[in-house]
Amino acid sequence: MFNNIIAQKLSIKASQVETVLQLLKEGSTIPFIARYRKDSTGALDEVQIQQIQDENRAMIEFAERKLFIEKTISEQGKMTEELQAKIDAAITISNLEDIYLPYKQKRKTKAVVARENGLQPLAELLLLQKDIDIENEAASFINDKVLTADAALQGARDIIAETVNEDITVREKLRKFFEREGLIKSTVNTDKENEAIKYKDYYAFSEKISTIPSHRTLAILRGFLEGFLKISIEPQEEIALEIIEDIYIIGMSNCSDQIRKAIKDSYRRLLQPSLETEFRSALKTAADEEAINVFAENLRQLLLSSPLGSKRILAIDPGYRTGCKVVCIDEKGELQKTGLIFVHEKNRIDEAEHIIRSMVKQYDVQAFAIGDGTAGRETEQFIKKLNISIPVYLVNEDGASIYSASEIARQEFPDQDITIRGAVSIGRRLMDPLAELVKIDPKSIGVGQYQHDVNQPRLKEKLDQTVISCVNIVGVNLNTASKHLLSYVSGIGSTIAENIVTYRKQEGKFTSRKQLLKVPRLGGKAYEQCAGFLRIPGAEDVLDASAVHPEAYELVQQMAKDINADVNTLMGNEALLKTIPVKKYISESFGEHTINDIIAELKKPGLDPRSEVQVFEFAQIFSIDDVHVGMEVPGVVTNLTRFGAFVDIGVKQDGLVHVSEIAHKYIQDPSEVLKLNQHVKVKVMEVDTVRKRIALSIKQAEISSTQNTKSEKPQVKPMQNFKPVEKEVKPATMVDALEALKNKFR
Repeated sequence: MFNNIIAQKLSIKASQVETVLQLLKEGSTIPFIARYRKDSTGALDEVQIQQIQDENRAMIEFAERKLFIEKTISEQGKMTEELQAKIDAAITISNLEDIYLPYKQKRKTKAVVARENGLQPLAELLLLQKDIDIENEAASFINDKVLTADAALQGARDIIAETVNEDITVREKLRKFFEREGLIKSTVNTDKENEAIKYKDYYAFSEKISTIPSHRTLAILRGFLEGFLKISIEPQEEIALEIIEDIYIIGMSNCSDQIRKAIKDSYRRLLQPSLETEFRSALKTAADEEAINVFAENLRQLLLSSPLGSKRILAIDPGYRTGCKVVCIDEKGELQKTGLIFVHEKNRIDEAEHIIRSMVKQYDVQAFAIGDGTAGRETEQFIKKLNISIPVYLVNEDGASIYSASEIARQEFPDQDITIRGAVSIGRRLMDPLAELVKIDPKSIGVGQYQHDVNQPRLKEKLDQTVISCVNIVGVNLNTASKHLLSYVSGIGSTIAENIVTYRKQEGKFTSRKQLLKVPRLGGKAYEQCAGFLRIPGAEDVLDASAVHPEAYELVQQMAKDINADVNTLMGNEALLKTIPVKKYISESFGEHTINDIIAELKKPGLDPRSEVQVFEFAQIFSIDDVHVGMEVPGVVTNLTRFGAFVDIGVKQDGLVHVSEIAHKYIQDPSEVLKLNQHVKVKVMEVDTVRKRIALSIKQAEISSTQNTKSEKPQVKPMQNFKPVEKEVKPATMVDALEALKNKFR
């Protein structure tokens, strides 16, 4: 039953859902299914497979809740055919909970007390709304616990209020009304105006819950949890009351007036608070998911950043007072030499230059990697002034300090202090960002949006899925990968990863994928899952260095034999591979998708899907005081949110490009046109030096470039002298409105 529901929701075939769930049940991982079982699934990608898994999990939870409700009502002896039919027809948790509400064990509510006092008949009489003398009728219910007619009527109204609250039709109609017209409102708490200044935009705020973006929801909720804001979620009360009255009011009698009073009480005391809680939770969940997705996509782009590859690197962790920590690492990322230089003290510049030149010569350095944190730009300038013909790269060092103090770093470098570990990590990040960043908790990398406010288990789950996906997309060198990187490979995990590294130390390098079967605890299923993602450059069988799965080796050999060639000849030979008739090799074991993937892999075996790293040059500006309105400078995209992109222009404070200033066409999401680490040209629109905020525009820079091209005037290069626009720089009102993420809510 679930398969059809999931298929309909995801717009795929039920057979695809069934296949995926069966493969997952058998122990297959999502990367393996997406890469090596395309013929079975109809070429579903990782996102679709993950959605199937998530939807199935939600369906199971729904079914378990449904069984619990059925069991509870049955044990009360209140289950009827009509009630069972309603439960069977429910399709959401909200539907189920509405049905279950009257049967939940209650604390001693006003309605419960009124029923105990014998006022249920009076409530039922009022609901009939006949033209009666209600005072006389109410007086007949006076007893030792109900002392007056007014008290009897109040008790009857309490019963009616609870009845209205538990009415499925009422709750469904109000829920739809909330969805359509509900407003989330926030006001500042009394005497908190000064303390809550960062929430100034929410002192008297109102927006429809159907349109409010996730970052505003999370900002308001943070202000509420910190005690600065009051919030409410509700539509216009008068209309809500009319909706309920249309269901319950059937006349104009005195009884009807009593019902109206009960309805108002029910709405204000029960329905509105209940639905507010429900929608606040739903808004939080939706905002969490949006923020988590932003974080996951940014993390994916960061993990798939361009690697420099196996090079000899001199890495520097910059610093002022304590100096710059310098390390040399070889092509494998192994530490060769450490040093300390002071480039910000004039009397030690010559010493620093001597140390750098000596290390470059002794270790045949091929690239410089400099952390982009404190003193990074100044250190970069020092190295460039040495005029050593080696490329210089500024490396994002977010999270490097977390790694340096971690157990992983202590295991790798037990005899080095945290500063040296940090410098090594910076160098390794340049070589292979993915291999190094997997050692750090993704939440410490700094590419998220409100990551501390969202559902933490869900965030961890999503980020772990992202890391696993990236590692398996790229593939892993079996002979050089750390146990941390290996642990993310499909089918392996931390224990088997440790065993692989131990086996490698004891037996030497792997020369064949088949040797994996000798690794303790790595059985047939794990081998099936991991083998295609592990590469062995220089292996005895050339296919072991490719993404071709061992289960397809015989097929490749047959292809080569049929065209009078060997496998070695096929590798990289596009002309020869084009002659292979795909349909000839289709069978029960291998379909067209798989065969096409094999041929594509043979054309470029072991190809790294990541692009090549490029040297980037900032303009000659080093602090926000150097930035002026009108400047056009190069920058690097460092973070993407739903409301804009943060761009590093080399002055320590990232500037914000609002989503409306990114492209000439309308876009909802910056990620539609931008990627993390993308090099862009931006125009400075506003500067607020007091609050250290910079508003930038990509599209205005493009307009200027187009105008320069049309007028055939030479463009001003980023490194040349910029002249500020001759006008007063006013407060950054645009920046105020944008609620800059890094400086305001982190």
